[in-house]
Amino acid sequence: MASDDDPVKKNQIVEARARSISHNVRCTECGSQSIEESQADVAILLRKLIRDEIRSGKSDKEIYKKLEDDFGETVLYAPKFDMQTAALWLSPVLFAGAAAGVWAYSKHRQKTNVHIMALNLVRGIPLTPREKETMLDVLTPPPSQVARTSSWWRRWRGQ
Repeated sequence: MASDDDPVKKNQIVEARARSISHNVRCTECGSQSIEESQADVAILLRKLIRDEIRSGKSDKEIYKKLEDDFGETVLYAPKFDMQTAALWLSPVLFAGAAAGVWAYSKHRQKTNVHIMALNLVRGIPLTPREKETMLDVLTPPPSQVARTSSWWRRWRGQ
């Protein structure tokens, strides 16, 4: 049986950790390859540095931190989430939320008519769906043949 002090087993563990870290680090010379895939001199030196750091007992986080301090945040494929990158990470969600809000407001505005709301108040009971549909048909002007632009677009263009 092999003991925990087996040099072959330790070397395999170091190699596995080094490959895992190397796949997540961008080659500073190539830019599009990880240092594991690159054969550039810088990549070879970085792979050796990572193996030396692992053998000296450093954790993966400490190695990533050292690489980030030495080469900048762009050397890592997965940048950290902080206040500087929050706008970049959250912009698709914010844009989708704003678009959904505009869409919901326009749908609500199409379905809500001041005359129908006033009629509901005067009558004391709400209109039936059929009555509401008829009133909307009567009160809603037909769409123009020209493509309608929204009011903010017309204001922005100065029309």
